[in-house]
Amino acid sequence: MKTESDSPVIATERLTLRHVNLNDAEFMLQLLNEPSFIQNIGDKSVRTLEEARAYIQSGPMASYEKFGFGLLIVEVAGTPAGICGLLKRDTLEDVDIGYAFLPEFWSKGYAVESAAGVISYAFESLSLSRILAITNPDNHASIRVLEKLGFEYQRTIQMGQDGKETKVFARSRS
Repeated sequence: MKTESDSPVIATERLTLRHVNLNDAEFMLQLLNEPSFIQNIGDKSVRTLEEARAYIQSGPMASYEKFGFGLLIVEVAGTPAGICGLLKRDTLEDVDIGYAFLPEFWSKGYAVESAAGVISYAFESLSLSRILAITNPDNHASIRVLEKLGFEYQRTIQMGQDGKETKVFARSRS
């Protein structure tokens, strides 16, 4: 069943980015439990479809309501491949971009392409002047993506309850 949230927010040459909705619970459950997601982003403790639906409601859907933006489903030919979008964290002074893909969609340029679309949207439609990005210091693939997108390393901070080291990158509107 098509819903309003199935309508594209951003379209690139190969990808469609749309709002996350409750019908995406199975996909989100799979993505959130990928070993690479847990290692590089964190364990969201989502283990059931019911928990995935609650995560969608309290995360992406709540963000759309509160800020007018949030994480989006990235589709390749109608198939969910990952997420990419904007987040507003209490711990950071500016909005940051985040992305994650299922392993079968890695190394195809989808992270760069979807993030470039989100960045254009952030600067042009939302009139943001600066976007941050954070990453695990050991996540070299993500750091390469950020560098390709014009982000520059700013500093390393301690984040989360465990005080994990996190690299902060920034990009300003040109």
